[in-house]
Amino acid sequence: MRILWAIIGSIALALGIIGAFLPVLPTVPFLLVAAWAFARSSPELRQRILDNPTYGPQVRAWQDKGVVSRVAKIWAVSAMTLGVAIALWLALPLWLIAIQSGICTAVAVFIVTRPES
Repeated sequence: MRILWAIIGSIALALGIIGAFLPVLPTVPFLLVAAWAFARSSPELRQRILDNPTYGPQVRAWQDKGVVSRVAKIWAVSAMTLGVAIALWLALPLWLIAIQSGICTAVAVFIVTRPES
């Protein structure tokens, strides 16, 4: 089972690293998954994520208190809104846009209702 957690953590970490360079891919959510998986497979790698000077404080804030910064909330909700707007602009099927909008709305409500630091 430890190998499965290590694989999940490695994939999430790789996506997080890619997200640090691509503005359309979020970094911190993938690092949260990586830290969670590495807690079960490699505490040393989890600690390296937590000790990262750029992303570590955000990961620790979420793990310790469930806190999301205001800036992160604004970026997340803006990105989801832009995604739905692009789907409308591309004239995707309405049923698909409705599903996307519903999921984005639920995620946005969850994010916005988290405490702030």
